[in-house]
Amino acid sequence: MTTFKILGLSGLVLAATLFSGAALAGDVEDGKKVFRKCVACHSPDEGVNKIGPSLFGVGGRTPGTLDSFAKRYSPALIAFGDGGAVWDAATLDAYLVSPRTLIPKNRMGFPGMKDATERENVIAYLMSLTSE
Repeated sequence: MTTFKILGLSGLVLAATLFSGAALAGDVEDGKKVFRKCVACHSPDEGVNKIGPSLFGVGGRTPGTLDSFAKRYSPALIAFGDGGAVWDAATLDAYLVSPRTLIPKNRMGFPGMKDATERENVIAYLMSLTSE
């Protein structure tokens, strides 16, 4: 049933993909400021997990696959990744709007980020967190 709900929400991800051009144009510095809302649970630093996994290198990663956090992911998030999802701008946008709508029964207690500009900016910041 959970897998069906996750797959049933693919339209939400598709819609986010169609309208995600702005997400790629977000402001990294403003996104770093928005990320302050996330630091209680997530670190932008490589290898530093908190309540949630490190978000360093999250761009392009399959959900539920960070080895150092593997035993703490929810089965719902792992199933989402196993279904072919990738943390790209569109998927992050859909997730940040409402994590439990996109992935029911995931463990992230965050209610969502409704402001589109904040999402665009934090996504730009998250995508900048790479070793390249």
